[in-house]
Amino acid sequence: MKKLKRFITMFGIVGLSVLLTACGNQPITEHSTGFWDGVVLLNFSRAIIWLAHAFGGYGMGIIVFTIIVRIVILPLMIFQTRSMRKTQEIQPQLKALQKKYSSRDQETMAKLREEQQKLYSEAGVNPVAGCLPMVVQLPIIWALYQAIFRTDVLRSGHFLWLQLGARDPYLILPILAAIFTFLSSWLMMKGQPESNSMTTMMTISTPVIIFITALSLPSALSLYWVITNAFQVGQTLVIQNPWKIRREREAKLREKREHERQVKKAVRRAKQSRRK
Repeated sequence: MKKLKRFITMFGIVGLSVLLTACGNQPITEHSTGFWDGVVLLNFSRAIIWLAHAFGGYGMGIIVFTIIVRIVILPLMIFQTRSMRKTQEIQPQLKALQKKYSSRDQETMAKLREEQQKLYSEAGVNPVAGCLPMVVQLPIIWALYQAIFRTDVLRSGHFLWLQLGARDPYLILPILAAIFTFLSSWLMMKGQPESNSMTTMMTISTPVIIFITALSLPSALSLYWVITNAFQVGQTLVIQNPWKIRREREAKLREKREHERQVKKAVRRAKQSRRK
């Protein structure tokens, strides 16, 4: 099941890469052709420009459209988040099964897969379903990114101290992008029942990569990164609040321990009554 999940994710990413490889990096104009450039990116670009006129500037157009896109794909994000949470909650049981059936012979591996499927079914987890929203989101998010990057008028506008086609001279946007990226990853990690060195490394290294990359990008793209990652932080706090998740997990654990204590107490009473 894990291999199938990985295959679907990789298939989606490779398919998107093939689609976008066919797309050039030429500016998006009324004369752009093809489905990606002439339909998707052109309409994204038009929407941002319309919002820019409605809200008083290209910077505001980028901010408002980014928020709208994030709200539109929010149901997918909620579905993916809930699926990920269910998967995280059963990680201890999955690790216990892997330890119990650690032999690599076919019979043991078949038994492991059978037990894993049983655990997934009992927990209401579909490992494959968690990947599908990600595959759907990738083209939408990339279209937003490309529409900003390839629309000349958006990069020639001004917003606050920024010239949107140039780098942030004060490095404020790269710093904010890195901070919000870190907060988003850190909040997700806080809600997990277990953490590992790989998760910790990603939480630390990803903001550094974002910061270094944003140093050389036009401010329009850095602004997009700041808004989308800030939205992600707010979304995590509302939908997958790690402190709420921990409280719920601890309450379930206390309830389980209390149940076990009551069962042991009932067994002791039963044994004592038999002796009498």
